[in-house]
Amino acid sequence: MTNDKHGLKDKVEGKLKEIEGKITGDKARELEGKAQGAKGKATDKVNKVIDDVKDKN
Repeated sequence: MTNDKHGLKDKVEGKLKEIEGKITGDKARELEGKAQGAKGKATDKVNKVIDDVKDKN
């Protein structure tokens, strides 16, 4: 398994689920997609902070 340091997998899958939910009118699926996308964004930000701290040391 590869390390998804930038949360790209969650961002892409989340966007697809969000769009699917909008198209089908499934609010739960849409919200699930938004949550997964937010998780991907958070993963990216956390890893950027970790990299910045490592660079300063």
